[in-house]
Amino acid sequence: MEIKHYRFADGSNSTLGIFQVDNKFQCFTCEDEGRNAKVAGETRIPSGRYQIKLRTAGKLNEKYRARFPQSHKGMLWLQNVKDFEYIYIHIGNDESQTDGCILVANAATKGKDGGGTVSMSEPAYLDLYAKIIQAMDSGEEVFISVNNKVGEAK
Repeated sequence: MEIKHYRFADGSNSTLGIFQVDNKFQCFTCEDEGRNAKVAGETRIPSGRYQIKLRTAGKLNEKYRARFPQSHKGMLWLQNVKDFEYIYIHIGNDESQTDGCILVANAATKGKDGGGTVSMSEPAYLDLYAKIIQAMDSGEEVFISVNNKVGEAK
């Protein structure tokens, strides 16, 4: 499975984007802003292609296991992100709820500074999560390609 992540709105504090699965719109995304030099907890990940695996340890995993006991198998964890650790795809509405991770949602609102916020995150996450788990359960590897602008393929 290949998830394409296109960023389309850069702001002073946040970045909005979209996910596509099977070349179809899946959901909106919200991340920290882009920076030339990384600031811990305040910088989005670099463009690139990353494998997604499940991480079954950590506080966030325990929180999601309690919140979604019927479906949670582990956090959606991006592998080998240069200069970053424990980058996940998860629920949230604005850049204050991420430390470099990618938040997913069903709606986005562009802010005055160019970035923005997202809403209706939980249903978007659960839908995406189910698709990824189904792919993993069938033996597929799952990858995400992160691109800075719609149409850019790096």
